[in-house]
Parts: sequence; structure tokens; C-alpha cells
Amino acid sequence: MAERKTGDGRTVVSGPAKMTPSEAFVETMVANGVTDIFGIMGSAFMDAMDIFAPAGIRLVPVVHEQGAAHMADGYARVSGRHGVVIGQNGPGISNCVTAIAAAFWAHSPVVMITPEAGTMGTGLGGFQEANQLPMFQEFTKYQAHVNNPKRMAEYTARAFDRALSEIGPTQLNIPRDFFYGEIETEIPEPQRLDRGPGGDKSLAQAAELLATAEFPVIISGGGVVMSDGVEECKALAERLGAPVVNSYQHNDSFPASHPQWCGPLGYQGSKAAMKLISQADVVIALGTRLGPFGTLPQHGMDYWPKNAKIIQIDADHKMLGLVKKITVGICGDAKAAAAALTERLADRTLASDATRDERAGRIKAEKDAWEEELTEWTHEKDPYSLDMIAEQEQEEGNWLHPRQVLRELEQAMPPRVMVSTDIGNINSVAHSYLRFEEPRSFFAPMSFGNCGYALPTIIGAKAAAMDRPAIAYAGDGAWGMSMGEIMTAVRHDIPVTAVVFHNRQWGAEKKNQVDFYDRRFVAGELESESFAGIARAMGADGIVVDKLEDVGPALKKAVDAQMNDGRTTVIEVMCTRELGDPFRRDALSKPVRFLEKYQDYV
Repeated sequence: MAERKTGDGRTVVSGPAKMTPSEAFVETMVANGVTDIFGIMGSAFMDAMDIFAPAGIRLVPVVHEQGAAHMADGYARVSGRHGVVIGQNGPGISNCVTAIAAAFWAHSPVVMITPEAGTMGTGLGGFQEANQLPMFQEFTKYQAHVNNPKRMAEYTARAFDRALSEIGPTQLNIPRDFFYGEIETEIPEPQRLDRGPGGDKSLAQAAELLATAEFPVIISGGGVVMSDGVEECKALAERLGAPVVNSYQHNDSFPASHPQWCGPLGYQGSKAAMKLISQADVVIALGTRLGPFGTLPQHGMDYWPKNAKIIQIDADHKMLGLVKKITVGICGDAKAAAAALTERLADRTLASDATRDERAGRIKAEKDAWEEELTEWTHEKDPYSLDMIAEQEQEEGNWLHPRQVLRELEQAMPPRVMVSTDIGNINSVAHSYLRFEEPRSFFAPMSFGNCGYALPTIIGAKAAAMDRPAIAYAGDGAWGMSMGEIMTAVRHDIPVTAVVFHNRQWGAEKKNQVDFYDRRFVAGELESESFAGIARAMGADGIVVDKLEDVGPALKKAVDAQMNDGRTTVIEVMCTRELGDPFRRDALSKPVRFLEKYQDYV
């Protein structure tokens, strides 16, 4: 039997051969470079699982399948390769839906393998039977259903190919009885697209706009990270002398040490970034769909430049002009497009050349002002937060201001750090304090905004990059949804560090009750045992921090334990109940009541 070598040194059968469908399934994953799968074992795929080990594939058993899919997401986003998740048919699969939705909005090449009830029982309402394709149809780029065991390798290969070509999750649905039998098949070689910069016409139009721009601004989006195009984005920015802002939750798409970096747009983003883009006459949206949540008014500023000409570059043509009106749309790879534009502008005299030094001074001034404001912004200053600070000064124990904690954590971050943030108030405030020097370093739940994201995602990221420090941020509400995955990190030697902001409340939604419902708090309060203590009970280390001077040392100690001793640590930070801005002031309206018994509830 002929064999061929894979890129990682393993072998895969070459040419037509007799095998079982399970072997065809596993061999196709080997051909696609799969070394790690996240999930919980199940009888539905046990015949294939039995040969994972000799194929060089590790199945990482998790606590809950949602965590497995988040881990696959983190793994994919760090490595640029497929993240793979699998579970038992029915409930094991349905548990993954939320995390696959998050991966969809993160454009992660996750392959969701969904073994299904057997074909002879379909429609009879048998044990763990479910129609699994509709569950994921909104959150996948492609759905493969193996309709005959002889097509196992074909459909498996296509699911892996499409995850990369379509830049998002795919589903591979396999009736459980189709793993068995004898077939003659061939393992397909992976197909990988060679993406180009876009069409000549649109590139020429964009170059003309940039040549005449007086104050161009670049938005560096997730597409820059996914295409490994940071250096090309830098070259374009330096040719233009343009400020570079990060798109929402893509703080790692441009190095923070670069003099033209200005920070992220969107919720709890950088005022410097917002003030500078508001002055733009031409905006280059590089590798970003310009999602609505990432361009909403913030800090009291409606900063989007309504009269600017917009050049949008995205690998998905359906995103061009979808959210914001654009002047030029380029369907192309962010890296290739940036390089092509830089080349077209290399020997031209640009309108902005004459003001390069002046614009550099403006960039520096806005950044310096924002850094000074952040440093002085030690606590929230709205009436509710001030009341909470005064109230907690009377309570037993020490309570730290979240902004001060975030600044201390920022300053203690190790080189090459990877950080995931959960959804929530403090986690969002963290956007202003998280800065990175290399791509594939920052992971957030993006537009789906689900709780319980940060810990499993950073475990998956760590599994893909064991040489890098891995840190998760979570509020105490979101933490409760996924903290059981600490056991996964401990059991399987994937050490991470988690920072839990313990402020005893569902902060993001509670802020709406402050602003719209006269501080009538319903279901927003949380009282919990020590999360550090729970971590210790799960086999990790736990540290409680209630003094500001201990924040940085605690993080450094935990990262040292992670990198040198393989230890997972939960740092529990005791925070005040102050709250930052709500997610969206336009999302709610002041209450109106007509019935007499509700008249006081306005």
C-alpha cells in the first residue's frame, strides 16, 4: 500500500485503498494536519476514536462540550490551522451551538464533527436522536452530511477545505452506523486557496483616493491577523504616515509600540483612535466588515467620519458595503491588498506627504492625552459608582477599583502574552488597557457576546502554543459558566492563568437597571464562595488579591508557575461594584407603564 508524507511528518495512505469508513475519516484528518481534537468521548464515534492515538491525534476530554468548541476556536485563532471539536450525538452536539456561533463571528476555521443517530433509527425518536444540521445552519459556512459510507473521505476533506476557504466553522455530520463497514476510497489532498489582492480596477481606484487623501486613517481588522498581514499593514501605514486604529476586539492587529498605533475603536475603546478617525477624509478598512457594534458612538463621541471616503478590503465580498457606505470595495486578502497598494503608492507623490510631520505630532498628542486620562481615571465617576465606592468603604475587607487593577495587570503582562476576555462590564473596560506586539494574541467573544467564553478559549489557545503565556479575564458571573474547565487544564497539563474580577454582580446588565430602571435590581446580585478556593479544590493554585500593590506580583507569580511549573492559577481580584458605561445606550428605552399597579415602576 502506497503512503505519502504529511507536512508534519506523519504518513497517510496514498491512492485508492481498502479501508473502513472510520479509517477514511481519521486518515483524512491526518492529511489535514489534525493533531488535537476537543470533546467528550461517545459511543457514536468510538470506532474512529479507537484509532486516534496511532494516527497521532490527541482527544482532549473537556468538562462540557461548549468548552470544547471554545477550545477549538482558541486553537484555530492562535495556530491559523483548523480547530476540531467532536461530541456524542444529540445532547453532546447541542451543547456546542453557542460556542460555534462565537467561532462564526470570529471567522475561526473550526470543524464541528457531529456524529448522528443511526440511519435505521432516524425519525423514530430514539435515544439521543436529534436533527443536527438545522442546529448549526446559521453559524456554519458549510454543512457536510455523509449520505453514504463510501463518501466519508470526500465529505471530511470538503469540510476541512471549506473551513479555511470560507474562513469560518463547518459541520461534518456522520450517521453513527456509517463509521463501520468496508469501502474502497482515496484520501483527498487538502486544497488551499492562493488568495490575491483584489481586482486591478478597484486597487487602482483605491490608490487614486489614497494619493489625494490629506488625512488617511487605517482600520486594521481581524483579516490582517488571519492573513498574517501585520507587516504589510505597517508598510502601508508608514508610506501614508497614517494613524492606525484596531477594529473592535482586534487589539492584536497592529503592534502597540508602533508610533502610528492608536488603539481600538468601539465599546470602551481608545479616545485617541476615535478622535483621529473622526478627522479622516479617507478611511482604509483593511480586513474588517465594519461591524455595527464596533463603530457605535462611545465616550460621548459619534466619531465615525460621515463625509470620509471609505475603502473597504475584505476577503468576503458579501461584507463590502454591508454596514457602512463605501466608496471603493476590494474583495481580496488583507495582506496581499495592503502590499499591492503600498507598491502602487511607492513612487508617487501623495497629498499627505507634505503634512507627514504635522500628522505625526497630532497622533502623538492624542495618544499622550488618552494615556494621561487613563492613568488618572482611577475609578468610575458616575453617581451610582460613587455611591457604591462610598458604601463599600464601610464594608469589611478591601475592594479595588477595576480600572486601577486593569492598569496594574497591563503593566505586569509578560512578553508574547495571549489574553482572552469574557463578555461583561469589566472585561470590556479592559479593551483600553490590553496592548499587544504580535498577532494571534487577543481573543474575545466578538459579536455573539456569550458568557463563559474566556477560560476554555485560552485553554485551546495554550494547547496550540504551549511556549506562550496564556491569561483569561472573566467577571464572576461569566466565570460561573465555564470555571469547571479548570479541571480540563489541570487534568491534561494545559496550564493557564485566569483573572476573575469578583464584584458580586452581573455588571453589564445591572448597568441598564441603573440607567433605565431607577436602580431596581432584579436578579443582578451574585454572592459566591471564594473562586480561588474552588480553584484549589479542582487542583489548581488560587490567589486572592485585595491590595493594589499585589496585583502585578500575583500575575507575575501565576505566569511563572504556568511557564516553569506547568501550574494553572486562578487570581481572584476583589473589586468594587462600580460600573463603566453600558453596552449600548440605544438598546433600551425609558419604561412606560399604563396599568395602575405598575405606576411606580418608571
